[in-house]
Amino acid sequence: MGENVNNKLLLEVNDLNVSFDTYAGEVKAVRGVSFHVNKGETLAIVGESGCGKSVTAQTIMQLIPMPPGRIKKGSILFEGNDLAKYSDKKMESVRGKEISMVFQDPMTSLNPTMRIGKQIIEGLMKHQKMNKAEAKERAIEMLRMVGLPNPEKRAEQYPHEFSGGMRQRAMIAIALACNPKLLIADEPTTALDVTIQAQIIELMKELQVKLDTAIIIITHDLGVVAKIADRIAVMYAGVIIESGTNEEVFHNPKHPYTWGLLKSVPRLDYKEKERLIPIYGTPPDLFAPPPGCPFAPRCDYAMKICKDHQPGRYDISDTHYTHCWLQHELAPKVENPAVKGGAV
Repeated sequence: MGENVNNKLLLEVNDLNVSFDTYAGEVKAVRGVSFHVNKGETLAIVGESGCGKSVTAQTIMQLIPMPPGRIKKGSILFEGNDLAKYSDKKMESVRGKEISMVFQDPMTSLNPTMRIGKQIIEGLMKHQKMNKAEAKERAIEMLRMVGLPNPEKRAEQYPHEFSGGMRQRAMIAIALACNPKLLIADEPTTALDVTIQAQIIELMKELQVKLDTAIIIITHDLGVVAKIADRIAVMYAGVIIESGTNEEVFHNPKHPYTWGLLKSVPRLDYKEKERLIPIYGTPPDLFAPPPGCPFAPRCDYAMKICKDHQPGRYDISDTHYTHCWLQHELAPKVENPAVKGGAV
């Protein structure tokens, strides 16, 4: 990890705007998203369904269908090279080799007609230029690394012979086989039960230390984030509304939407039985995004300016910022109702 001290930046997304052209009009799915990932660190992108987090991840990998999707504006700098300008052919040398992805449902990501071992071997022969015998040896080693018992036998089996947790382990083995510098995990635990979720998160943490891979984890589950993330970006209606270190976002959140997310997480340290408080309402229609703060219609603290004008960026510290009018010096002082410290 010594090399990470100098030249740490691995991925930098600047002012990314992604739209989809439909018969009903233009859907502005991602609206000016900026974030960075350093070598060997974990960034979590958190938000509810439809906030644009998966579109952001798929745009990095150029997996959104174009058309109807298009990158309207912005850059995706990976080690200084702008992936947004890469052709399909050029992206093939990045996908799987430099950047890998693990999807939500492993059954739809794995080829049901191919043995698991062969699916790992395929990537190794393409990207690492290994011969078949070397690739098979590496495939078995990867299956062993992700904790599958009897990997020699498992490599000869088909995806339907694996349980859900084993399939996700196999997906992680495929994703990490070529030693990528960045792993994007799009809701990797959503389709799994809680005990298996914990095992997959532990596995990702272990492999990250072992292989020094940076991770972007996309989720709506703050419990998962607390365990694995170094930094957190909270996304809502296509924009990042708050970003900071794990400690800052859980213990000193500044945006009412982040407060709402934290209040809706089950807690073990409450003295009495308290009901979880949902965030009432629905996200705005991204055909016609609101002129002001997108969270204003659902916010208990919304002022007139929130509905009419987009809030600027307010820096709380070097690593922590939010887009919220409550941070303006003239705004009324509001106490954070989720002050008890989050779900860590």
